[in-house]
Amino acid sequence: MKNIEKNAYFQDILAQPGAILATLDAFEAGMRLGDIPKNLATGRIRRIVLTGMGSSFHALYPLMLTLIERGFSAQRMETSELIHYAQKLIDPHTLLVIVSQSGKSAEVSHLLTLNDGRASILAVTNSPDSPLARAADAVALTQAGEEFSVSCKTYVASLVALALLGETLSRQTPDGILTALRLGAEATARYLEDWQEHIETLMTLLEPIKFLSLIGRGPSLAAVGTGSLIIKESARFPTLGLSSAAFRHGPMEMIPPEHFVLGYGGAPKTKALNLSLAADIRRIGGRVGVVDASGEAIGPFVLPE
Repeated sequence: MKNIEKNAYFQDILAQPGAILATLDAFEAGMRLGDIPKNLATGRIRRIVLTGMGSSFHALYPLMLTLIERGFSAQRMETSELIHYAQKLIDPHTLLVIVSQSGKSAEVSHLLTLNDGRASILAVTNSPDSPLARAADAVALTQAGEEFSVSCKTYVASLVALALLGETLSRQTPDGILTALRLGAEATARYLEDWQEHIETLMTLLEPIKFLSLIGRGPSLAAVGTGSLIIKESARFPTLGLSSAAFRHGPMEMIPPEHFVLGYGGAPKTKALNLSLAADIRRIGGRVGVVDASGEAIGPFVLPE
């Protein structure tokens, strides 16, 4: 851990609570979505397509579940697939929710050219002067500041923005979720205060490990997808991200001693299934940890209530 505090990426990790709070402050000051909520309510917009790449794509999963639960026709698709294989989704009755930290990736630029004013665009970006922000009908601007490398502050800020958009698009009062997110930022800050202890525990736990799997269900799949992606990108360590059910149907049969599985307890409706899977992995001799606020979690995997 020598000189880790001087590492710019590590500083971005410690800055995540600030990015959450700054984004919340900006959204509380006013989020202007124009006619989009009205057009959704009246049926002028009949379909919502959620799109992005990398961590931006994974961050959209909880929003998709929220919108479906509230009666909207919503689907999530990587921008790279949308522009080549699903162009017929782009029409005047579609709302494109495009998440891009830079707002100028190759895939997003292609989508903006392809759209050419056909579908309404709601942009979620960290870059106010980007091509995406300029082309959008409405912009939800995150406040993560400049980022050193791998997605970190921008990812959590996007999660915040998308959670608030879920309330706004479905015309719900956001007071409850604003309070919850502020408490979440405080809890994140408290968790990061113990970073040295967390790292020491993980170094011992993972020393013999050669492969990681992250698993979960529901909204936790955002963390599973992003976690798998950024561990490969930042640490260059082999990591698989799958739903808990997909893991049970195949990969579970090939767990060697040097394989560590990290499961997310997740939302109440499927928590029992996730904890049961963790128990089954232990029963066959696998190494497993659970991220949760319950007694199932230990050490760095314990979440505040």
